[in-house]
Amino acid sequence: MVVRPNHLSRRRFLGFSGAGAAAVLLGTGAWTAANAYASPVKGTNPFTLGVASGDPAPDGVVLWTRLAPEPFAADGAGGMPAVPVRVEYEVAHDERFRAVVRRGSAIATPELGHSVHPEISGLAPDHEYFYRFRVGGEISMVGRTRTAPALWSSPRELNFAFASCQAWQDGYYTAYEHMAAEDLDFVVHLGDYLYESGVGTNKRGVTVEDKFKTETFDLARYRLQYALYKAEAPLQAAHARFPWIHTIDDHEVENNWAGDISQADTEPDQDPAVFRQRRAQAFQANYENLPYRHTQMPAGPNVRLHRRLSYGQLAEITMLDTRQYRDDQPCGDGNSATCTERLDPERTLLGPQQREWLIDGFSQSKARWQVLGNQAPMGQTDRDPGAPVDVWLDPWDGYVAERNKVLAAAQDRDVRNLVVITGDRHQNYAWDLKRDYADPGSATVGSEFVGTSITSGGDGADMNTDGTNFLAANPHMKFFNAQRGYVRVNVNRQRWRSDFRVVPYVTKPGAPISTRASYVVEDRRPGVQEA
Repeated sequence: MVVRPNHLSRRRFLGFSGAGAAAVLLGTGAWTAANAYASPVKGTNPFTLGVASGDPAPDGVVLWTRLAPEPFAADGAGGMPAVPVRVEYEVAHDERFRAVVRRGSAIATPELGHSVHPEISGLAPDHEYFYRFRVGGEISMVGRTRTAPALWSSPRELNFAFASCQAWQDGYYTAYEHMAAEDLDFVVHLGDYLYESGVGTNKRGVTVEDKFKTETFDLARYRLQYALYKAEAPLQAAHARFPWIHTIDDHEVENNWAGDISQADTEPDQDPAVFRQRRAQAFQANYENLPYRHTQMPAGPNVRLHRRLSYGQLAEITMLDTRQYRDDQPCGDGNSATCTERLDPERTLLGPQQREWLIDGFSQSKARWQVLGNQAPMGQTDRDPGAPVDVWLDPWDGYVAERNKVLAAAQDRDVRNLVVITGDRHQNYAWDLKRDYADPGSATVGSEFVGTSITSGGDGADMNTDGTNFLAANPHMKFFNAQRGYVRVNVNRQRWRSDFRVVPYVTKPGAPISTRASYVVEDRRPGVQEA
């Protein structure tokens, strides 16, 4: 079959039909023909890519949509004319929009792929809101969002999920169907929202058009790839249900890129100037398709993705960028048991400025739980139970001295509870973070939960050879699993709980979900324990 947009029914999302659905979509007369703007493409739905909200603050959120009546148009323009279009929005206390609290408009320009990112302020802290967009006679699906608690408040609990790695070609987004049914305050996405590779050969067993089979190099192709991913109904449902907090890993640009350096291959972007052009276009497409604030708008090949978000005084979420400022991977990347370059005290994954910003935040934060949104595993992953230590060189294991600096700083600056949440690996781990993995008696200074992929890697397995080796070689590892899914987190004043939510398969739709294991961190007691 040929892939087409998989639209999420507005009625199905809201749980209404007939007159009830019409009331939800039309509200109570706030939008009428008198103030409607002409549809950019008459008689078509411009909201095929859904709606989203993100980066919740105590007084507001950023909203997002991108107009694309023909999302799979080969030029990446989504079927939009090359003219600005006014997009109206409403924010209300209720999903029927009887109590509208904010109303306004934003201009969708062709220069930004006809995306809009209105930042809504003046809302009440720790409140649920509903939002929608309108262009001409077309009204978007309704989204739900939630503001963060007041900075001075001490919430009783926080519920969120984190996810990563959703290669479209590797399976169905069933995990997002289940995530959308959870009771969450927000979702954290830790990267690999998109994969740059073509999707001609895929585990879904579907036939795609030729335009999707090539690798992404320019803006039009990146836009088209985002359209393919974002047309998926389960992903749209999860975006419309919760605000999201985003960062990127490597595949939003290219596998294992580092700073200005492309992955070693025969492509034209081996020239750093050419790679920076590719990076600029990848960053722009990423911004166009996700609910980022204006402070995350890229300037050419540069973008500020590291930032902090507070959840009252219960938790602070520090989002890291481990790609843009790093040194090249040591010893030619890959894995090694003999690479001494990875121990070089001058090597950096974060860049000096981001590292100092992170460490300064350890001293300044008053949060009970200090949470790092991190792309690639921080804890040591020895791949072989024998000697010597054999590790991958792309994650923090390739930048050992900087890892030790960060973990030592967390302990020395009296971070009450350091918890790192991580993606990338397509596997689930719960493990302790050690001040120095080379010292068998080193103190445990934090905890890390590595979450598996949504689809990347295909169906997966509960246990595999990696798991057997890792558990034998890494005494700080307490749990391993290699199925697909996400991690659901509940945090209160006494403990952190991570539930590893997994599905048995992704190469066909309809998989059920279950909690494979749960691990906790107790207040002021670093390290993970089985629940």
